[in-house]
Amino acid sequence: MARETLTNELKQRASELGFSLCGVCPAMAPKGTARLDEWLAAGYAGQMHYLADRREAYSDPNRVLDGVRSIVMLAMNYRTTEPMSPRAGQGRVSRYAWGEADYHDLIRERLDTLTEFLRAYEPAAIARGIVDTAPLLEREFAELAGLGWIGKNTLLINRHEGSWFFLAALLTDVELAYDSERDTDHCGTCRACLDACPTDAFPQPYMLDASKCISYLTIELRDAIPLESRTGMGDWVFGCDVCQDVCPWNSRAPLSRQTEFGPRDGNDPLDLIALFDLDDTAYRARFHHTPLWRPKRRGLLRNAAIALGNKPTEAAIPALVRGLNDAEPLVRGASAWALGQYAVPIAINALQLRQSMEPDTEVRGEIDDALSSAVDVAADNRAESST
Repeated sequence: MARETLTNELKQRASELGFSLCGVCPAMAPKGTARLDEWLAAGYAGQMHYLADRREAYSDPNRVLDGVRSIVMLAMNYRTTEPMSPRAGQGRVSRYAWGEADYHDLIRERLDTLTEFLRAYEPAAIARGIVDTAPLLEREFAELAGLGWIGKNTLLINRHEGSWFFLAALLTDVELAYDSERDTDHCGTCRACLDACPTDAFPQPYMLDASKCISYLTIELRDAIPLESRTGMGDWVFGCDVCQDVCPWNSRAPLSRQTEFGPRDGNDPLDLIALFDLDDTAYRARFHHTPLWRPKRRGLLRNAAIALGNKPTEAAIPALVRGLNDAEPLVRGASAWALGQYAVPIAINALQLRQSMEPDTEVRGEIDDALSSAVDVAADNRAESST
């Protein structure tokens, strides 16, 4: 079969499988490796050490599939409905993660089907599907395949689809017909994404300091949230959509055809207080095989405590006291910080009691700081009430 015909057939099949964009590019050395080196050298990867460990592999797609000649870049739209505003005791979950399915699993199945389709025409074809699982600069290749441009928020943006989509790739040794590279940046003078970031995670346009990004803090970071980043997290407990919400190109993005990406009952928004009633078994039963399994119970409860500290509600105090006495030091430390924002006797008493028995040095430090903070907040409240 002629390569143009096979390429068109692949694109048609990709559309039938739910991919909203499809483009093809040659498997060449990506042009963004110098920018990757600059980013890594600046320390913007945070604890994502695997990126530096695999740095050399990002320079050559043959490290991902030996003998690769073509890369089929794919995008699957996940925009479904507009999020609801959280009430007291609730938190926000990024749109991509609030559904029933983990996108990795769903897209991997579709990639397997697309690979079988390719091999029906080219039985000897070597191919590999990729969804966030290999050292491949997906956005660079998507740009090369004509799917869009990399915006100031470092996300790939398409004029018709915005940026509400997942990227995936099918690598093959079959030579296909290649699309023209997208060489126009349509961000112009717009700074909406840069100015809206709650944690100032963009040191400059087109550069993200991941160690400050709320998505990194709530998902990738395994330690305590840095003190200077906590208030900026607001009520986000898994991921963040702020830089996409404000992007003008997303105002016209179509809705996804994939019902699996719609919000799961109880995830839009998420009841944070109820999370503190879940032990490991209950957490697994609720979140296993969903995106919210990624940070594990300890990570999500850490995030929930920070959110409840940022937006105090009296109803959350019993849950935070349970968190203060949790088996996980990470949860205890975050709960201590949160209780320090309440400045009411029950919170202060719980902190003082835990202080007398806490064995972990870092958690004791959190408790000490929380007690100091609670005293300061109480003093401010008394001063305001007397004026």
